[in-house]
This record gives sequence, C-alpha cells and structure tokens, in this order.
Amino acid sequence: MQGNRKTFVLWGTCCLLLLVACEPGEKEEKEEAAMAMTWEQKLTQELPALGHRNWIVVADSAFPLQISPGIEVLVSGQDHFTVLEKVFAAVDASQHIRPRIYLDKELTYVTEDLAPGIDACRQKLEEKLKGREVSSVLHEELIARLDQVARTFRILMIKTDLTLPYTSVFMELDCGYWKPEAEAKMRERMK
Repeated sequence: MQGNRKTFVLWGTCCLLLLVACEPGEKEEKEEAAMAMTWEQKLTQELPALGHRNWIVVADSAFPLQISPGIEVLVSGQDHFTVLEKVFAAVDASQHIRPRIYLDKELTYVTEDLAPGIDACRQKLEEKLKGREVSSVLHEELIARLDQVARTFRILMIKTDLTLPYTSVFMELDCGYWKPEAEAKMRERMK
C-alpha cells in the first residue's frame, strides 16, 4: 500500500508539472495574439509609435523577406491597391507623420510585353498617388536604404497579392507637424 501511495504521489506531481509546463505563459500568449492580428490591426497598433525616419512599405508578393532586425513583414493576402488605400488613409489621418513616397525607377521601363497588366497597374498606381510628391529611385538603392535604416529604425512592410514587378510603394515617414521649410529656417538661424 505504501508503494502504491508513493507511485500515486509521484504520478500526480509529474502530471501537475506537465500541466504547468504546457500552459502558455504571458509571453507566449502575447506572441499568439500578435500572430492572430490582421495587418490592419497591426498597422493601427504600430502607427502611433512610428515617426520621423520610420518606413512603411506596401510591397508586391515577390518582395524578399529581409532579415534586418528592424523590419517586420506582414502578409496581407489582399489586393495591392486596397492595402495602399488603407495605409494612406491611416497615415493621412495621423497628424504626427506624413509620407515621403518612393517608387522603383525600373517601373517606368517595364513594358506590357514583359509583364502583361503592367500598364493598367501603373495607371491605377498613378491614380492612387495623384497629388502626392513621388520620387523614383533604383530598386537596389531602396533595398540598401531599407537595410541601413532597419539597423536603427522600425520598418513595417505589408506584402500584397500583386504579381507585377517593381510595383512596391515605399513610404519614408517624416514629421507631420514640422515642415522642411521650417527646419531649413531654423538651421539657418543656428549658424
């Protein structure tokens, strides 16, 4: 009887330890909750913390997964232009930031015979960017810049389902309430 009791206590202790070990901790629960978030929820959560020198990229589906520590990649599984529209709406509604927009310079040289559908895509992109200042930069330069920036600052990359090359939209965030003209005047006064 004594031996059975010791065995029972030992088994009970093992089961209790196993239950405690299997129960998710606070860290694991937070990670699971973050994984369950949609890209829109993640953008809404992160946007107040993003500021000058952070980036948001709305990327085509083949954009490479990068390993720089400051880059977080979200896969939307949604239409490129829908995602772009929602990102612009969120950024534009934020008073603390405004986007400086960059497109791949190569996009200008991609023709319909090389990538069927590119003309319609380019036209739709122009419509979405109408009234915004846009700079064209070589793709490799933008990738290198992201890599450099991600060493110090956060980059939020949202991949879409678009399967056309050089269609990613890069947004370098700037201060929304402090204009470049004011910065230049202040710097001049500092001399």
